[in-house]
Amino acid sequence: MKTTIRSAFAAVLLASVALPAVAADLPSTKSPLAPIAFSQSPWMIRVRALGVLPQGGGDFTGLPAGYGLGISKSVVPELDITYFFTKNLAVELILGVTPHTVKATGTIAAFGNLVSTTALPPTLTLQYHFTDFGAFKPYVGVGINWTHYFNTSVKNPAVAPVSISDSWGVAGQIGFDYMINQNWGFNVDVKKILMEPRVKLAAGAIAGNLRINPWIIGAGVTYRF
Repeated sequence: MKTTIRSAFAAVLLASVALPAVAADLPSTKSPLAPIAFSQSPWMIRVRALGVLPQGGGDFTGLPAGYGLGISKSVVPELDITYFFTKNLAVELILGVTPHTVKATGTIAAFGNLVSTTALPPTLTLQYHFTDFGAFKPYVGVGINWTHYFNTSVKNPAVAPVSISDSWGVAGQIGFDYMINQNWGFNVDVKKILMEPRVKLAAGAIAGNLRINPWIIGAGVTYRF
């Protein structure tokens, strides 16, 4: 009996020593602890300074041959709000106002400044953001613009009264954010917006589509929530 107990005790002791050794030789089934990914908010805002560079010109009836129409440039502040559906796809709403003066050129240059107005051009673009370049995050976008013209005033009484209709147009953009950290960065952005409002001068005696169609070049600060 004692011999049996001793034999059983010895077998248990041997197993307790051998099993850890065998287990150490087996391949591990445990996966390493995966790092926790940083989850960013889908919201981003930017504050930019914009240079607005209109094309100028237009197709008008009631003006002599050789006429021209120039449109003043503008430098303004702008706010935009971006929402990310995924890490690559986002929509951006661009908000700002731009004052402009329309000037007679060519054969009607003697008329000087004709009219001034302020454009409110909210623009919505669908963007694709490239995410394989580290802190450098380029993007492209395409969308739609609606522009409302207000604070319109006549500069030359010969063309009064004046009316400017709201306009719709396509917008395209290219730009990049360079992120300093997870929240802050700086932005450079270039847009082309098709803006051709219907304009009536002198109670409709002179009428046509004014080609504003500006290039908009911006730079500013990015904040990702």
